[in-house]
Amino acid sequence: MPDMRFAPPNPLRIADRATGLNAVSIRSYNERLLLSLLLQNDSITRFEIGERTGLSAQTVSVLVRSLEQEGLVAKGEAQKGRVGPPTVPVALNSEGAFSVGVSVGHKFTDVVLIDFVGAPRFHQTFPNPGPDHLSNHSEFLTTIRNAMSLVPPEARSRLAGVGLALPHTASEGRDEDAYFKALQQEIEAQLELSVFVQNDITAAASAESMFGAAKPLTDYMFFYLGANLHGRLILNHQIFHGNSPVSFDVGISALERELAAAGKPAAPLWDRLGAWPDYGQHLLEWEDNLIERMVRSCRDIRQFIEIDTIVLSSYAPRDVCRDICARMEETMPGIRAIAGSIAPSPKAIGAASLPFSSRFMVE
Repeated sequence: MPDMRFAPPNPLRIADRATGLNAVSIRSYNERLLLSLLLQNDSITRFEIGERTGLSAQTVSVLVRSLEQEGLVAKGEAQKGRVGPPTVPVALNSEGAFSVGVSVGHKFTDVVLIDFVGAPRFHQTFPNPGPDHLSNHSEFLTTIRNAMSLVPPEARSRLAGVGLALPHTASEGRDEDAYFKALQQEIEAQLELSVFVQNDITAAASAESMFGAAKPLTDYMFFYLGANLHGRLILNHQIFHGNSPVSFDVGISALERELAAAGKPAAPLWDRLGAWPDYGQHLLEWEDNLIERMVRSCRDIRQFIEIDTIVLSSYAPRDVCRDICARMEETMPGIRAIAGSIAPSPKAIGAASLPFSSRFMVE
């Protein structure tokens, strides 16, 4: 694999359209191919692996046994009720690998530790450092160490690395490129782990694609609702954002301004785990503006590509996202709107998926 630390691949799901090779010299590729399939499916039989990859039954058996011995895959529950002996599928071993993800957001930074199936084992949020403290990475390092401490010492070698999900634009006049590059280098030097970097919205799309609501989808419009509203187009499992990523000022920051002007408490909007208070008409009017922007984006895209599904991902409460999706479907008949299922931080979990993509998946 090439060095992709500052430009890791988009979250690809190539295994369902790639073919395997039986030569011993490229066994590593076949192992990645099998792991890619398992990252896309909760479980899969050896026969299905052979059908999808073109690998011989003997090669599949050898690969599965090897990955079982390494602790990366495990046998699933036997499937009964078929002709012949029960079929035993294989699945990823959740303890087979771990990864840390860091997302630097509008106001807060999220750090997560996930296992091999994307389940969060650790999550912490802390305020972003002020512009006068850009050289102090101690809180990042301490929090990552706290996450790593949850991995048993004997499984320390199973840490795939650290993923950083970073915003596209600079803010408050600070040189974020230099700051983030220094942060990346310090994490690698201090923790002796490879660090992979990706745009934060693309990382959120990756999380939903690899572990969340978009896992079974091929083509759709992805929206991320954060401080602003962001969009990505996903075609054939690949993420596109055009020449310059675009964001719209109809996100949670817009609702915060409206609430502040009305003298309403806005702090709960940034809570990753809590529910929002009943904001009544303020919430409905904000949703109106948000949905109008999403509809316009979908109509712009549909002039060129027939898209009938959208996925809305956010750290906002899921009931809010579901309500937005239901209203979106009412406003734009023919569109299926799905609330994302990744929590508590889609961007951080997407960042944590980057080491998995680089170390275990095919390009």
